Amino acid sequence: MKAMVLNQLSNLKENQTPLELIELPDPVPAEDEILVKVSACGVCHTELDEIEGRTPPAQLPIVLGHQVVGQVEATGRNAENFKIGERVGIAWIYSACGTCKFCLAGNENLCPGFKATGRDANGGYAQYMTVPQNYAYRIPQCFTDSEAAPLLCAGAIGYRSLRLTNLEDGQNLGLMGFGASGHLVLKLVKHKFPNAKVFVFARSNQEREFSRELGAVWAGEIVEQSPEKLDCIIDTTPVWKPVVEALKNLEPSGRLVINAIRKEDVDKDYLLKLDYPTHLWLEKEIKSVANVSRRDVSEFLKLADEMQIKPEVQEFALEEANEALAELKSRQIRGAKVLKIR
Repeated sequence: MKAMVLNQLSNLKENQTPLELIELPDPVPAEDEILVKVSACGVCHTELDEIEGRTPPAQLPIVLGHQVVGQVEATGRNAENFKIGERVGIAWIYSACGTCKFCLAGNENLCPGFKATGRDANGGYAQYMTVPQNYAYRIPQCFTDSEAAPLLCAGAIGYRSLRLTNLEDGQNLGLMGFGASGHLVLKLVKHKFPNAKVFVFARSNQEREFSRELGAVWAGEIVEQSPEKLDCIIDTTPVWKPVVEALKNLEPSGRLVINAIRKEDVDKDYLLKLDYPTHLWLEKEIKSVANVSRRDVSEFLKLADEMQIKPEVQEFALEEANEALAELKSRQIRGAKVLKIR
């Protein structure tokens, strides 16, 4: 099979072609696994974190990619959940132990044995991949493969982030950054909380204009003061400046939810601007989002089907994965980037 493989960690500013197109043997499913013929795979900022070593792969070389859509090509001896030919999706959660206190409580995302697709096991930047059958999901018929791919991470993690804000209808929500996850959260809020107002902070004018098109009541730059105080804010950026700037816009007892698997060090000194009475006093909260659970993915796919939510996508060929990643690194973003795999 063809696959885009990461052989070594590197800085994308210095090396804009970190992935190599090679031929690999087709994978064979274990007893409880399914073999998936991949048709689409979303490109996520987490891949940048893997390539640059902030959340390094368990081993190298590795096939990246954790927003995977394809058809079941074969099943292991004990894999009976899916039939050959069914369309399935694979998300960031590749497996968990199933027996720890977190798994038993439905919080597999916190499992110490959590394994991530495309980091701890080969992912979807390839023509085929395997996955344990209990970590694959049926894709609603209303979505094309490319539309479904970003739902599996940008959508599911955005859904988890929104749940953690405790937003109520009629309240004000802020979105720091407006990439793949942010634009799906805005669509979700418009559906679930029609009287809530969404305020978007983004560094590019293109992102701000896009958010207004989707229904944001206001859009400004990261450092701007919002015209109203915000009950909760979701930060989807890879850096620290938006965290500090978000806190100043929160209402007393407001909550900032940080939706990022890692933060870059490029502006870490911005944290020195934290002023306790301005940014943290009056019982403001900061909560991080860690991975996703199977519940997040399943519930969001069902909700996305009900909403007929349609992500905005930009398609690339598998061989163009490096180009897609370079654009993501330079913040050339409108919606989600997806590899079409043939």
